[in-house]
Amino acid sequence: MRKAILTLLLMATGGYLTDPTGRSAGGLVAQVADDAYNVNVSRPAYVNHHPSVFFDEGHNNFDTSRGRYKPFVGLIRSDGYRLAPTTARFSVRSLNGCQVLVIVNPAGPTRTREAPAFTDAECDAVRDWVKAGGALLVIIDHLPFSSAATGLLRRFEVDITKGHTIDTSHFNKESDDQTELVFTRAAGLIGEHPISRGRNESERINHILTFTGTSLKGPKGSVAILKLADSAKDVLPPDRKPESPDAPPIDHTTASASGRAQGVALNFGKGRVVVLGEAAMLSAQVTPGGLRFGMSVSGTDNRQLALNIMHWLSGLLK
Repeated sequence: MRKAILTLLLMATGGYLTDPTGRSAGGLVAQVADDAYNVNVSRPAYVNHHPSVFFDEGHNNFDTSRGRYKPFVGLIRSDGYRLAPTTARFSVRSLNGCQVLVIVNPAGPTRTREAPAFTDAECDAVRDWVKAGGALLVIIDHLPFSSAATGLLRRFEVDITKGHTIDTSHFNKESDDQTELVFTRAAGLIGEHPISRGRNESERINHILTFTGTSLKGPKGSVAILKLADSAKDVLPPDRKPESPDAPPIDHTTASASGRAQGVALNFGKGRVVVLGEAAMLSAQVTPGGLRFGMSVSGTDNRQLALNIMHWLSGLLK
């Protein structure tokens, strides 16, 4: 059941068990970047000029440009983007020269990962930068990252669930994992948007697979590009801890995720925003045992989704 077992452990402890090397505190080994994945783009979108992309690495990010998100970085560089990691706190000055800001799984300090990853001043700076014409891609997994990013997402009226999302119907039957969600155009789960249409039929998004994420809901006027089905549910963490170490664990609760999404796109002032509720989908990852995640899984459009999102954020798709 692939990531589902690990997810249950994560939710039970209220945190993320793995460190940035991919090895978990409990001795399990999580996925790492798939270095064998081919990131080359045969016909780059940008040849004569190269949009500037800042990749955030200044907020205790679990996914970095040289770590799990190395395949994504290689892909968009091959497509013609100029990408630079940044450890700076967000401000008018630090965002100067940036066209697309990418934030993946920020977190609070080591002992309080669920704490806000950004100060109020940083959240306001990003909001104002987007409103003035910037483009923002935020990619967030379940706890602790969903909690750490809440303040930033509220600036764009995007609601995120702290728990993880399952679907009892639209899941990956090959892995038998209800946290691996399947979004298909045939099932009506791919929202109509320039991102899902692409520039031509070859770039059309028809089939996306996600890997243990959480649910989102965007503001009025936003588009759910990955729509959750009526059979989707959010598994929510306990709202309190056991009274003592010897007390039985408190059960998780579930809530319908119908009407929510794992990917939303919105215009904000003069700028654009995309928020995704699962991180592995836009990378290419593998375990030492050979299990593959994200763009490494054949038969999906995850790779094209990554390119289409960047094309929309950089203005190539109108």
